[in-house]
Order: sequence, then structure tokens, then C-alpha cells
Amino acid sequence: MQSFFYSLSPPPPLLSISTQFNPTRLLLTTPSWKNKYTQSTVTIPRLLSRHPCASGQEDGALAETTIPSSKDPILSGINKPVYEVVEVKPDGIMSIKNISRRHLLKSSGLQLRDIRSVDPSLWLMNSMPSLLVRDEAILLNLGPLKAIAMKDRVLIFDYNRKGSKAFLKTLLARLNPKNLNGRNVMEFELEVVEAALISRIQRLEQILMEIEPRVEALLEVLPNRMNTDVLEELRLSKQTLVELGSKAGALKQMLLEVLDDPNEIRRICIMGRHCTLYRGSKEINCDVSTDKYIAEEEEEEVEMLLDNYLQRCESCHGQAERLLDSAKEMEDSIAVNLSSRRLELSRFELLLQIGAFCVAVGALVSGIFGMNLKSYLEEHVWAFWLTTGGIVAGAVIAFFIMYSYLKSKKIL
Repeated sequence: MQSFFYSLSPPPPLLSISTQFNPTRLLLTTPSWKNKYTQSTVTIPRLLSRHPCASGQEDGALAETTIPSSKDPILSGINKPVYEVVEVKPDGIMSIKNISRRHLLKSSGLQLRDIRSVDPSLWLMNSMPSLLVRDEAILLNLGPLKAIAMKDRVLIFDYNRKGSKAFLKTLLARLNPKNLNGRNVMEFELEVVEAALISRIQRLEQILMEIEPRVEALLEVLPNRMNTDVLEELRLSKQTLVELGSKAGALKQMLLEVLDDPNEIRRICIMGRHCTLYRGSKEINCDVSTDKYIAEEEEEEVEMLLDNYLQRCESCHGQAERLLDSAKEMEDSIAVNLSSRRLELSRFELLLQIGAFCVAVGALVSGIFGMNLKSYLEEHVWAFWLTTGGIVAGAVIAFFIMYSYLKSKKIL
């Protein structure tokens, strides 16, 4: 008898790993910026499981999958950000450069956390002004101005902003030998710090000089002349004063923090010199005795410099706060005046409502007599005049009674 059963081999395992690896290259193509397909060169091995029936690859073969290399412009923009900065040398030579973050950290001796205070891409996080002193650089963040000052150069980020342009103008004027006029020449990094403070405080003082006459003119015409244009001008002036006070207050707080920490000033003075300042000690140890003497002399000069700009900033902040208080008092006065007018209108409206009620009662009486029903009063001539006089007299008496009642309750 013929067998109807067929001999079947057992199914192969789904996963089989062999000890012999035959690497192959599985190339992945990534589109470049010019719509051309380029092959990457960095490979990552991964283990492939093959079915025995598949051809061209043995079980457990090791394939290599390529990923875009660091030369890919997409990953370069992520892993290696490039800053476009303006570089100014001590001799006043200015140039625009593209510098990577890694090169910036290596050349300035800074840490990655230090760059965050001046990184333009983190403007939401570094909105507060700051002055950070490190061993080889000073990081300046004064609102629109973000710069890194070193012994031999200064790097300015976002150089197209108004604050950066004002800083460049001030710094180049100070570096010009023709503009010395007997002024003592300080170290380059100190010149950068002073130029930054000058440009920032001058900008705040300029805003104050522009807004002060406008506010004083508004205080003279208000609250006697109130219209939409005057009130809108007051609102805009108040908003400008709030922003000015906030910026001046933040800058004043930054200067106070630097002045309250004498070690920060000493670190500014010994930057670039072969000196050491130990934590918790006020002594400066230098390899050269002249460096120590110069650093001690500069310490007093820097402290006087910062104190001078602190006074100017505090004066600007105080004047802005004074004008803001005057504007708030004027707003309160306007609010009281408008409330008084609304009260008068409410009183007048209440009197009209009382009069309307009394007239409505008289109309009710006249409507009763207007019905086509005989009351025998229509046969007398004097009945019309008597009824009319009674209605008018009753309405007037009712009005004065209600008025006296509301007056006694201090409602009117």
C-alpha cells in the first residue's frame, strides 16, 4: 500500500547566530544640501539573523550600517555650533569671524557652562545682566551686548544690534590714541569693561532724557484735559518707565554684587598675570613682585570705576522710579475724577427715574378717566381742570417726597 505521508524536514529556527562572521557593508545614502546622494563613511556593526532559504548572506552575518559623519552639515550645526562674532584687537583692528564653540572654549580657557551667559541662542535664559570673571576672560552680558573680553582681543556676539554697535563705537574711540587727552591707559580688558558700562548707561540715560519731558508735559495738562490721545500717551510713557526702571535696577544690582565681592575685583586685576588668589584669602601671590604692585593699584582704580558707574545707574534708576510714581499718582487722580463724574451721572439718572415714576402714576390716573365708561364727571366743565391739576400736583408732591426720603438715606 502506497504511503500518502510525506517526510517533512523540521522548520529552521527563526534566530540563529553563527560564530563565523562575514561582514558586509549595507550603505545608507543621505541626501546632501544640493539634492545629491552621498555615501557616509562611519559604520556601525549590527547583527543580522538570516533564514537559511535566503541567499547572499550567511546565518548570523555581521552587517555594517553607515550613519552620517560629523562632516554632514546637519550634524555640524547641531554638535558643533558656529558663532559669527566681531573680533577687536587692542590696536583697534576689527574683523568678522566664524568661530566654533569648541575652538572658543579652547582659546579662552572657559567652560561650557560659562558660554551660556553670552550665547545668543539662549536669550530667554540669559536676559539678566551679568559680569563673570574667569582666569583668562571676562564675560559681559548687558542686555543687547554680549561679549567675551580677553587680554589680546574681545569677541562681540550679535554685533548688528543697537547696543553692540554703540559699544563698538565707544570702544574704538577709546582705543584710538588721538582720543587719549591725558587719560591713563588701562589694561585692554578693563577698557572693554568700561566701554561696555559707558555705552549701556548712556543708553539708559538717553531714554530717560527722552521720556522725562513727555511725562512732565502730561502731568501739567492732566487731569483737566482728558481725551483718548492724552490717556494713550500716558499709558505708553508709563510702560517705557517700567522697562527703564527694570533695566536700570538689574544693572545696579549686578554692579552691587561685583562691588560686594572683593575677590571678583582682584580676579579682574590679576587676569593674564602670573598671580594666584587663594579662596578665603585677601593676599595676592605673584611670581613677579611688580605684577603684585600693579594689581593692587588697579584694584583700587577698578573699584572706583565701578562705584562711579553704580552712582550713575542708581541716579537713572531713581529718576525713573520718581517719574513712574508721578505717573501712577496721576492715574489715581484720573481714576478719582472719572469716578466722581460717574457718580454725578448716576445721581442724575436716579432723579430722572424718580420723575418718570411720578409721571407714570399720573398717566395711570389719566388712563383710568380715558376709559369709555360714564362717570358723570364728563358732564361738568370744571372736572377736566380739576383732574388735570390734581394729577400734576400729585406727581410733584410724590417727587419731592421720594427725593426727601433718598436724601435722608444719603443715597442722593
